[in-house]
Amino acid sequence: MAKIHLETFINAPIERVFDLARSIDLHKLSTKGTNEEAISGRTSGLINLGETVTWRAKHLGIYQNLTVEITQFDRPNLFADKMIKGAFSSMNHVHQFEKLDGKTKMTDTFEFKAPLGILGKLAEIIFLKNYMTRFLLIRNEELKSIAEGNEWRKLLID
Repeated sequence: MAKIHLETFINAPIERVFDLARSIDLHKLSTKGTNEEAISGRTSGLINLGETVTWRAKHLGIYQNLTVEITQFDRPNLFADKMIKGAFSSMNHVHQFEKLDGKTKMTDTFEFKAPLGILGKLAEIIFLKNYMTRFLLIRNEELKSIAEGNEWRKLLID
């Protein structure tokens, strides 16, 4: 199983960052490169505990569907999603948030296991972990930019 750990420091209140991280609409904006579209379950707004979303996206040249469920939720400190259907053998993503001197530290712990046994393990090592790390970094940079500017107002209703 591959594990990615990222920390992003954002000059915005923890509640705003938490809500942006669970915004379906922000996710669509931040994943322009893979043309992600929410096709079932929660397809817009803020996802909550027990809800699912199915994403359709083009990764590595192939269109894929991935369904995740929100399995943990403690606003504004933590939420977690788990793949219930998709290309990975397993996938878990924990999003943690911490207040630091008026800023927010957002921590992603993303664990996944590729299918196909030893071939999948080789794919994880050779390219999948780097690919997923870049994907998450781009998403986090978009979230940071929106949270620190005024664009968040279009996505969240206070």
